[in-house]
Amino acid sequence: MSRTRPINCIIPPYILEKLMESGDRDVRQAALATLLTTARLRGERSVRASFAAAAAPGNGRRTVFDCEHTESFTGAVLGRSEDGPASMDDSVNRAFEALGLTRDFFKEAFQRNSIDGRGMRLDGFVHFGLRYDNAFWDGQRMVFGDGDGDTVGDLTGSLDVIAHELTHGVTDFTSGFEYHKQSGALNESMSDVFGSLVKQWSLKQTAEEADWLIGAEVWTPAIEGDALRSLKAPGTAFAGDPQPDRMSKFVHMPDTVFGDWGAVHYNSGIPNKAFYLASVGIGGFAWETTGTIWYESLKASAADDQFQDFADTTFQKAGQLFGVGSPEQAAVMAAWQEVEVPLRSVPSGLARARSHAFNGHGGAGREDGLAALTRQIGALSDKVTGLAKEVTALKGAR
Repeated sequence: MSRTRPINCIIPPYILEKLMESGDRDVRQAALATLLTTARLRGERSVRASFAAAAAPGNGRRTVFDCEHTESFTGAVLGRSEDGPASMDDSVNRAFEALGLTRDFFKEAFQRNSIDGRGMRLDGFVHFGLRYDNAFWDGQRMVFGDGDGDTVGDLTGSLDVIAHELTHGVTDFTSGFEYHKQSGALNESMSDVFGSLVKQWSLKQTAEEADWLIGAEVWTPAIEGDALRSLKAPGTAFAGDPQPDRMSKFVHMPDTVFGDWGAVHYNSGIPNKAFYLASVGIGGFAWETTGTIWYESLKASAADDQFQDFADTTFQKAGQLFGVGSPEQAAVMAAWQEVEVPLRSVPSGLARARSHAFNGHGGAGREDGLAALTRQIGALSDKVTGLAKEVTALKGAR
């Protein structure tokens, strides 16, 4: 069945619907207008057989345009270009700098040349619409609203929001995770993961130092401590946050626009938590370890992969990148087990051993448990290798 690819918005429908219940008339109107505008844009968007037109090489050149509070892209005026001076408009400059940081992160961390890997130019459009409560990637450009000024701030104000949206482009050009149900939740999770990593990379924060929040600067900007999502603790980003953090809390919704395409923004909390757990389990700079594992897994994944498929891929990539039985591979396995996503490639008895390695509290005995788990994985690998040699020998003897 063909399906029009949805516009990827940072603020999900359930938050906008919540804002429509606000006691503030202006907040209600801004949320309603945002929903209507997004629906119109989704209806106007044509189905693309490929993103070839959007992928014209441009060495990752940045250009930011000002929509001047209209909903027109063709009428937008130039705000700042790669070789031009800084703008007098803070929104233009913030978007420009964030586009560059995201581009540079993927280049430095993963040797990726812009969003498509081939130098795709990066176009951003600020001041889109009037009090538009969202930012989105439409497969070709980044678009930022100014927010309602109360519950939602200027969407250029958060680096991880911008990196989140651009990562949807990276996913488009790699796995192409279909935007519905579990594959759609993986699509959203990839954007949260790399959105957070861009911020961590820019601040040179370790996994332990990072806040693991998405959109803290733009969600209720006058209130500290809340955000749109939390990778560390899904379901706690704000009062009423509906994200689950494990499969036993998986949210089932219709695969429609009103059902959030099968709850993609809800269930992304599950793989988000797995990434966080693996990162703190390994320690250090997450983009050097877990980020590399997830990035290589993203490239190796299929469009319709489910949580378990992706979990298996990360486990295998961890072994390839850091060694079978390595602490990194053990941490990845333990993380997926913690969020109740079993790995097909690991025997159940060995998987249960992760509870001794990661007790969820980082308490005494964690290192001993991890070492024991590492030895068990290594022993399993040796047995598999030995069995393969025996099979080869038997074939040669025939």
